Amino acid sequence: MTKALIISDSHRLMKELDLIKQRHQREVEVMIHCGDSELYADQPEMTGFVTVRGNCDYGTDYPEETVIDFANQKIFVTHGHLFSVKSTLMNLYYRAQELGANIVCFGHSHMLGVEKIDDILFINPGSIRLPRGRKERTYCILELGEKDIEVSVYDLDMGELPELKQRFSLSKIV
Repeated sequence: MTKALIISDSHRLMKELDLIKQRHQREVEVMIHCGDSELYADQPEMTGFVTVRGNCDYGTDYPEETVIDFANQKIFVTHGHLFSVKSTLMNLYYRAQELGANIVCFGHSHMLGVEKIDDILFINPGSIRLPRGRKERTYCILELGEKDIEVSVYDLDMGELPELKQRFSLSKIV
């Protein structure tokens, strides 16, 4: 199993990012931050993260979007504000198709969500600072197996929320 940590919208939280990194660094191969860290790329808390620029990340050197080849999957990472994610996922869907990505990681809305549209898996890890739609301060771990993909949801304080785990057939994603 190959794992990726996905987080977004931490809005200046530093010790919490360090805590999450320490908690999971031995089990994940990649850490993704979907923007709005409001931290500079060279700050120690951001070390090790593949990061994109959010609408609150002023004066940083982060790209607007990036694509990661990870465990035979192509992951498109963006914050979401440039794709109107608060009203639709279709703009992200079309961009993922253009890029040949089958997994999309994004934030911006602060709302936890995991959804598959056709053969593209969309993951919004929510927010560890200002969650919307729920009280838990969430982030996700994406686990890629030989035949399936699991997305586990974690709360900053309570740990894993097993009732929110979702599994998808890999053959339907690839």
